[in-house]
Amino acid sequence: MRAFKLFCCACLLALAMPALAQRVEGDRAVAEGQYATEVPVRNQSEVERNNGFSRALLKVLTGISGERNPIARPGVADEVRNAKAYVTGFDFRQDEGVSNSGAPTFKTMLVVRFNPAKVNELVGKTGMASWPEPRPKPVLWLAIDDGSGPRLVGLAQNTAARPVLDRAKARGYRLGLPTGSASEQVMAGSIWRGDVAAVARASAAYDPPMQLVGKLYRAGTAWRGDWIFVDKGKVLARSSTSNADARTAMAGGADIAADALIRKYARPGKPIPKQNSNDVADFTIQLIGINSSEDYLRAMTWLESQPQIKRVVPVDATADGMHLRISVAGGGAGLATIAANGGVVVPETPPAPTPDANANANGDNKSPTDADKTPAPVPTVYRVR
Repeated sequence: MRAFKLFCCACLLALAMPALAQRVEGDRAVAEGQYATEVPVRNQSEVERNNGFSRALLKVLTGISGERNPIARPGVADEVRNAKAYVTGFDFRQDEGVSNSGAPTFKTMLVVRFNPAKVNELVGKTGMASWPEPRPKPVLWLAIDDGSGPRLVGLAQNTAARPVLDRAKARGYRLGLPTGSASEQVMAGSIWRGDVAAVARASAAYDPPMQLVGKLYRAGTAWRGDWIFVDKGKVLARSSTSNADARTAMAGGADIAADALIRKYARPGKPIPKQNSNDVADFTIQLIGINSSEDYLRAMTWLESQPQIKRVVPVDATADGMHLRISVAGGGAGLATIAANGGVVVPETPPAPTPDANANANGDNKSPTDADKTPAPVPTVYRVR
């Protein structure tokens, strides 16, 4: 038991922050899946790391919902500031590059993994759109005229289309490019005329039958992009973007396509009404029945996997377990309901009250059924099963 108590004490600090994953030589940290992403940071300090968590959570929410600016929704900004509570693990990665002058450059990337259940709960309760996967990959038919005539951007020129391709990924979907063969190069003229039927015929070899048709050109001192989004031959959106920076004007095309896709394929979000019974409350419980470090880790993993539980912090180790400070929707009653549905942690059954044989003799006219109407006490002691 002494060794276990020392183990619990060592965990008090470790569990106060998300896990920094172990890496071996040659292993490279990368973000994988919808609930992981990476953001640049200036250093590995706690302040910079927490700031990175917030930016990473906002990126994940944008990708999952497809919305342009999810932080504008009520309640999202507060959760983004508390992004650390959603993190299950993180890594740092050092990227090396070369500057325009040929000197080596270094950039620190923070790779963050979030709890899917907690992120999904946030998406639901704030009313964000639900955009299911797999998502379509429209073909981008883009022609650019920099003053020497319109030219088609094909797969070999993907660097030229990087702003719109990257913006599409940030909005939760991807754009493809035509191969740019000689027969396809003539489509620059059709794009310029807005002949979407001709573009659709040329795009028949690609899947799915969706096209983002755009032309980018100078308009006075700015750059202008004219965009048409077509799905199965039907025009779903037609709009323009303009900016002094050609990259910004180009990236706007991805937003036009994303908005059209969400309108047609995403399920509109509906905020969950806030109820007093679901208010998050902090309280302390005693967790007993911990006979090994495996029991402890199993219990903590289960508690942190429950979407209603926002935070679990070990307080101290006791002779037969430990005290935990828990933040949970619905408070103590909410935790009791979660545990009662089956799991690793269950409420410890309190001893049955001893009936008072002299109650009626002393004038107490309570019938035996009156006791059934008394609310059961909220458990404060839980056992690892």
